[in-house]
Amino acid sequence: MNAVGRHPLLQGPSGAVSHLLLPGPATDRPLRIAQVAPLFESVPPHGYGGTERVVSYLTEALVEMGHEVTLFASGDSVTNADLVPVVARSLRTDPSRPDWLVWHTMLLDEVFQRAAQFDVMHFHVDFFHYPLARRCATPSLTTLHGRLDLPDLLPLHQHFREHPLVSISDSQRRPMPDLSWLGTVHHGLPPALYALREESQDYFAFVGRISPEKRVDRAIQIAIATGTRLRIAAKVDRADEAYFERDIRPLLGHPLVEFVGEIDQAAKNDFIGHARALLFPIDWPEPFGLVMIEAMACGTPVLAWRCGSVPEVVDEGVTGFVVDDMQQATAAARETRRIDRRRCRQVFETRFSARQMAGRYLALYRRLIQARQTNPGLEAATESPL
Repeated sequence: MNAVGRHPLLQGPSGAVSHLLLPGPATDRPLRIAQVAPLFESVPPHGYGGTERVVSYLTEALVEMGHEVTLFASGDSVTNADLVPVVARSLRTDPSRPDWLVWHTMLLDEVFQRAAQFDVMHFHVDFFHYPLARRCATPSLTTLHGRLDLPDLLPLHQHFREHPLVSISDSQRRPMPDLSWLGTVHHGLPPALYALREESQDYFAFVGRISPEKRVDRAIQIAIATGTRLRIAAKVDRADEAYFERDIRPLLGHPLVEFVGEIDQAAKNDFIGHARALLFPIDWPEPFGLVMIEAMACGTPVLAWRCGSVPEVVDEGVTGFVVDDMQQATAAARETRRIDRRRCRQVFETRFSARQMAGRYLALYRRLIQARQTNPGLEAATESPL
């Protein structure tokens, strides 16, 4: 990983970034932490929803570790933290179709009214809070959960370039390497949420969204080429309905293909866990890909295209295969049975647990707090503790 946006307080005599924490009260006491989630889904979501799921796992791990956490989220969220319900229910499930911008504006007002109550505020709502954070004495940081290669994002983030950021993969930050990156923290999951399945059934699984960049059509081609069943558990957003009807629905009539639709967490455990492999044939710069580590937690190997975060997450030949084209994918699909499913689970526990994720964020929180205490006019940006 490259150290970028180096803060002068955290540099040694040679200019190298120091990983030692500065002395101070933030190093040895529980922290008062605000977690600010989007309102589109509950925390955790009832079905699909990567960002809200990660916020939930992080929040619960921090509470379990003894920190005082306040979660700003929709009222149908379930948490052991103190919940501030900005809206009664998640916006996507509200039949009245509320205006998301209105409710997120009120969310941020609520957060910043309470800012003095916290040691640090952790935002997961893109960039809407940047102007307020710039004027707030309480340290804050933002995890960016989406793609960063869109044209308008560069001038926006350059305008607020002092704001501390966290990437969820090294790949994600490549379009904007010179911002104030605190580090990269990979997602983590609670190990108890998933059970290792040492034996699989004879089908491939596809889990996620039906959209052009997710390339479920590639998954269907792999299944047909290898004569293996494909079970598709995916939601169709309104924005992708035309694509689904035009390009995907005609492919679902093949006898090897089963479209299940959107599934909840409990169903996902069995659905992924019993699969011979998870197919992740993406065609876009995936920032992370939570379903890949969900598969590993079940012992299920991953077959994925070499895009975005995939090479950072999948250990070639150990937890799955990383491919560049359909020919490689078809060949790898035939080899998935030789992946040791117990080893997949071991790698997950070593690299991707929720507690590990929380510990890495805590290190960033403390650096940020200490740098602000030492010099209120400066933010801390240093390399990831990974």
